[in-house]
Amino acid sequence: MSSAADNLEQLEGLLSDVDPEQVGMARNTTNLRTEGRKGDRTAEYAALVFVLVTWGIIFANDPMSLGWFTYHPILQSCAIACFTYGVLTLQPTSQPVTKAAGLQRHQIAMFGIGIPCILSLHSAPHFTSWHGTFGIITVVCLLTQGLIGGASVWFGGAALGGGMKAKAVWKYHRLSGYIVFSLTLFTAYLGGAWSGWVTGHSNSLVQFVGYTVAPAVILLAVYTRIRPSKMKFI
Repeated sequence: MSSAADNLEQLEGLLSDVDPEQVGMARNTTNLRTEGRKGDRTAEYAALVFVLVTWGIIFANDPMSLGWFTYHPILQSCAIACFTYGVLTLQPTSQPVTKAAGLQRHQIAMFGIGIPCILSLHSAPHFTSWHGTFGIITVVCLLTQGLIGGASVWFGGAALGGGMKAKAVWKYHRLSGYIVFSLTLFTAYLGGAWSGWVTGHSNSLVQFVGYTVAPAVILLAVYTRIRPSKMKFI
């Protein structure tokens, strides 16, 4: 994996509207605030509620007695928060500088933090519940999604032919990203709203707010940012 600085240089070939001077500006604006859009704060607050509810339930039920399972919901909830931020910080952006800086933050949130957290599986048998089944499917989709996205920008998109060939893949990565993000939230809903452990160790109202309302709000808020025209399928 190339460094963050190398990734910014590779944007010169991938993003036709980013010239070297603007890329250099992006390199110095790692903490540049993303362009605000309707739904940003709503999605962020909903993701925070999801994380707080998950952590609250775990720590209120003697986490030391849960073994390795303790880390599963804690890290998975962090992953979903990172995925939410990763989408919000990147799409859509209208200025070359924010586009370059947003892509850098997107990779850090998604590939640097989110995916490692989502890989925190536990020892319980999988494919024995809908949550477990969708969980394995989601992890495979996320890894595939991340690798394709990385291949389109790392080393100038050389793995996909570079230049415009790599750039052409981006719109499909973007579309599939929204689908996989929806799948991730649905899997979280199954685990929080229907798993026997959660229903037996949490208040029904807290459970409803954390695992039904919060994921739905995140999804709706993020989807308000979708701009089909940006993907240029038609």
